Amino acid sequence: MTIQFSTKIFPQADLQSVKLRKTSLKSLLSQASDCLVLAYSMADFESFGGTKAAKTKSGLLMELDQLLGGSVSHAHAVGDLDAKQASVCILRSEKSWSLNGVKSKRVLLLSLGDLHLASERSLTTFSKVARAGLKALSGGSIESAIWFIPSFALAHKADFMAEEVRLTIQYAGDQAYRFGVRQPAMKFKAKDTADTFKQLVFAGNNACAKELKAAVEQGIAMVEGMNLAKDLGNLPPNVCTPSYLGKTAQGLSKKVGLKVEVLGRKQIEALGMGSFLSVANGSESPPQFIVMRHQGGKVGEAPIVLVGKGITFDTGGISLKPGEAMDEMKYDMCGAASVIGTMYSIGLMKLKKNVIGVVPTCENMPSGQATRPGDIVKSMSGQTIEILNTDAEGRLILCDALTYVERFKPQAVIDIATLTGACVIALGHVHSGLFSEDEGLVDALTKAGKASLDTVWRLPLDAAYHEQLKSNFADVANIGGRPAGSVTAACFLSRFTEKYKWAHLDIAGTAWKSGAAKGSTGRPVPLLVNFLLEQK
Repeated sequence: MTIQFSTKIFPQADLQSVKLRKTSLKSLLSQASDCLVLAYSMADFESFGGTKAAKTKSGLLMELDQLLGGSVSHAHAVGDLDAKQASVCILRSEKSWSLNGVKSKRVLLLSLGDLHLASERSLTTFSKVARAGLKALSGGSIESAIWFIPSFALAHKADFMAEEVRLTIQYAGDQAYRFGVRQPAMKFKAKDTADTFKQLVFAGNNACAKELKAAVEQGIAMVEGMNLAKDLGNLPPNVCTPSYLGKTAQGLSKKVGLKVEVLGRKQIEALGMGSFLSVANGSESPPQFIVMRHQGGKVGEAPIVLVGKGITFDTGGISLKPGEAMDEMKYDMCGAASVIGTMYSIGLMKLKKNVIGVVPTCENMPSGQATRPGDIVKSMSGQTIEILNTDAEGRLILCDALTYVERFKPQAVIDIATLTGACVIALGHVHSGLFSEDEGLVDALTKAGKASLDTVWRLPLDAAYHEQLKSNFADVANIGGRPAGSVTAACFLSRFTEKYKWAHLDIAGTAWKSGAAKGSTGRPVPLLVNFLLEQK
């Protein structure tokens, strides 16, 4: 972890209560910290900065101003205090503070704007406030901060509070992530330095203590899973090989008690996974088939299964890709990375559900042993596949994995894959593509995406698209041409998922960033964790 999170409870602290506000502020300000983070609403600002008639001595900002020797009034007078949503004002310690027992070196005030109104409640708008606060804390001389959760308008209800806390931790972890700090052996050039901001304490009161503690623990576990997924994605492909993914998964059995099995080539051959092996045959790196089991639910309870595409490097095979930006094909295993990261997260939080993670992983390389366009292979399901393009390889390894998981009699199966460039064209880098004919799964994944701002957008699976996959020589072709490429790829996978509820996430546009900010995003670990947390 590149940043430490914890909780602290101030039993009677309540800034909404006129009677308790002053004593609550005194209690919070008496804590030794680099910074105390408080939020204020439009109503707080207007009662403090309006006309003399509108001012009230008992308002939040007025009470705080008295305890801080006029610092709030001064900030308002010089224009540093603003009512605009997500505006930030940092007050720094003065001699007068110590006279009132203030030990905090700074107070960071965050404007909620109208966020306290029911009509304005939205995690998207809250995220703007949280991001602004975290940005102000980062990169300077602030090393630790106390973030008082009940001062944020959406924290009045436990369900809102849990989502807010997890989202804040998610953003803080993302902001603090440094690949070179977490992987010092990879510092071949520029040396990454850790963020100066190192500790965030979420403070609450008795009314929210239980929910706060649980949300912080869940948020920490989520960030750890995201960090692992990012690390795996960012590692060079000569390090992060299929065998490396297998060893990483095995390492989780010791860390969080997952039951891990890694199958090699001979075992994969014995299972009849001819489609998977057709992709692996061009590489000297041996394929691996990874199965991770989290047994947190009742014995016999049907598991939720996550299947992640693990192409650790994709040249396109014989259908060779253009050389430009081919280095980014190390990210073609981000589906696998997100599954491994999610399994780590739920292991850390000891999720009381049965979840199985499955990762077929190999390289897609050109060689004398590589599969050719026009070859026909037999999948584990018995269906034959005419390979018209060897660069449409992700679906070839996933289809055998999707057949394999039938043995678990799953409650639901979700596969995650950087599957098609067509999905990037359709949705850009904002939403992951969601494909499913199960309305319950669609609703649950969409809701989880909104709760984590790791969003999805549903795309069609109409039967008419299957026409594009017809083959004159096999049961199905592995591509359907340029039109609706992401849809026909999902339609191909659907042929192997008829025995259970299934959803497919195409994360080609969301799993990594290109350009100056190039790197793995850790998506969709937040989406998957939030989805699993909400399953009954």
